[in-house]
Amino acid sequence: MKIRFAVSVGLGPPEPEALARAVTDAEASGFDSLWFSDLPVLPATDPFLAVAYAAAHSSRVKLGVNFVPYGYEPYVFARQVAQLDRLTGGRLLVTLVPGLDLPGERAALGIGTAHRGRLLDAVIPQLRSWWAGQALPSGPDPAAEPVALAVRPVQDPLEIWLGGAGPDAIRRVGRLADGWLGALMDPDQAVTLRAEIERQAAEADRTIDPEHFGMSIAFARQAEDLERAPRLRRAGAASVASFVPVGSAQLRALVERLIEGGLSKFVVRPVAPGVSWADDMGFMADTLLDLQT
Repeated sequence: MKIRFAVSVGLGPPEPEALARAVTDAEASGFDSLWFSDLPVLPATDPFLAVAYAAAHSSRVKLGVNFVPYGYEPYVFARQVAQLDRLTGGRLLVTLVPGLDLPGERAALGIGTAHRGRLLDAVIPQLRSWWAGQALPSGPDPAAEPVALAVRPVQDPLEIWLGGAGPDAIRRVGRLADGWLGALMDPDQAVTLRAEIERQAAEADRTIDPEHFGMSIAFARQAEDLERAPRLRRAGAASVASFVPVGSAQLRALVERLIEGGLSKFVVRPVAPGVSWADDMGFMADTLLDLQT
């Protein structure tokens, strides 16, 4: 089983020097990939721009994005992702997420009260068809003229991973995804959900690569860092303790339990920034990278 570690770039408006350092540090340290989140109404760099910039400052490290695929015509989104895969030389990793449903997010994306899961159900088959070179109507009118992408991705196929933990999300992973990236759960729940995803895939006459199960892990270097993470505080101390490790020993122990449960791809991030990005990167590398295979 190939164990791989990635680091997640945190919040912050576009800062070219800081982003360039993050990319070069991740690549030099030996991390497998660097991940960006799509946070439409928070002070974060647009992931299309961030990955294009990161690609120009790296040659090996893979570049992953948790994309929110709303707010675009589906054809436009498919085209941008395909061309981003070209710009990265085939190093793009794609996870589709429904967003955080923060105040103002639905209005910003233009989805109103639409069911976000059903939007994912509809767009994933479209993306796969366009990336495979097929022509489809771009808008909601099925009688519209079919269009194909002029530029396809380097990767064939370009894989789509999904996240989530609820029953509908897990069924969606089994029916439509190439992999699963969970978050904020303890190892026992992760193992249970992995088994359920495989069951749902079998019911849909599909299989998911057994090495395509992973976890996004938020950790605290010290207990005081948890107080600087308001979203985690709302979950309650007892709950947080089961999925947010504190210190290097707990972080490593959590990853080892997840590996024992059959997970192999990990995206790690501190719940609060440390002294510097380089310092946090060194902590993660020292704690985990000897487990990478």
